[in-house]
Amino acid sequence: MSDELRADPELPRAVALAWGVAAHPQRGPKRELSIERIVDAAIEIADAEGLGAVSMSRVAASLGFTTMSLYRYVTSKDDLILLMQEGAVEPPVPDDAVERGWRDGVTAWVHAMRAAYREHPWLVDIPISGAPITPNSLLIVDWFLREVRDLPLNDGEKMSTLLLLTSYARATSAQERDLGAAAAAASDPGEVTGQSAFAALAELVTPERFPYLSPLLLGGGYVAPPGADYDDGDDDFAFGLHRILDGVERHVERLGGTSSPAAPEPPAEPPAQLDLPRDPRVRDAAKARREAEKGVREAQKALREAQKRERDAIKHAIEREQQAKRK
Repeated sequence: MSDELRADPELPRAVALAWGVAAHPQRGPKRELSIERIVDAAIEIADAEGLGAVSMSRVAASLGFTTMSLYRYVTSKDDLILLMQEGAVEPPVPDDAVERGWRDGVTAWVHAMRAAYREHPWLVDIPISGAPITPNSLLIVDWFLREVRDLPLNDGEKMSTLLLLTSYARATSAQERDLGAAAAAASDPGEVTGQSAFAALAELVTPERFPYLSPLLLGGGYVAPPGADYDDGDDDFAFGLHRILDGVERHVERLGGTSSPAAPEPPAEPPAQLDLPRDPRVRDAAKARREAEKGVREAQKALREAQKRERDAIKHAIEREQQAKRK
């Protein structure tokens, strides 16, 4: 298709509004509305009553306007929800002067995502409809890529790691929200944790039928103890997050990265009465070990250089293709 026949790219209305490049309505109500006022009102309703309470008519009424007045600015409820999501998630990107290891950086990033879900629990109810394309959502991606910039992961692996961590933060936040709501609605907190049914379960969960669950249940490890704070799952959350990061770190080590590699196993202590350094077989084995270690270091260096060349080649290829399209 020639350039003359190729249509100019056009952003969806809500995305263009998020980027601030959409045309504003020529005529509006007597008391001027704005996208910001509409979105803020919708977020306020969702924070108080949940996403299901948000409608165009409800938002319009809260602002003192007719529903048709809102449609001059936001063309559909789906567009409004996208703008609400964009307005509710403003990532606290750290200053460039902040220096830390990748694990600390990624941990801070995940906790920022979790804080947004806690502040606006309805965010977990918004379906995922595609890749991030709004400014704040792309800032979240950019911040994550900054934290893992020194890891020897290719672009696909970095984005897969981001997807894994965002899914974990979203799922655990939804669970925490739901448990908190159930605890608030229950007359007895034991109804939420299982404490009220514990005695009956202890009779039904027998070692014969549940040989592995039964000891856990009888030992009190299956349900939270009475008086526990059911709104705070940080211990469970932290455990899961650390195990995910352990897995990423192990993968980095296999790639030959320098992300806190495990210390090599020390050689066994020889008996004191043996003068092993004089044994030629020991000297030969030690020499072979040093040569092997040198070979590993050289291979790791070569791998990192090859990965860098690959990334640079991909970047230059994309730039050349974009230049050719512009011509």
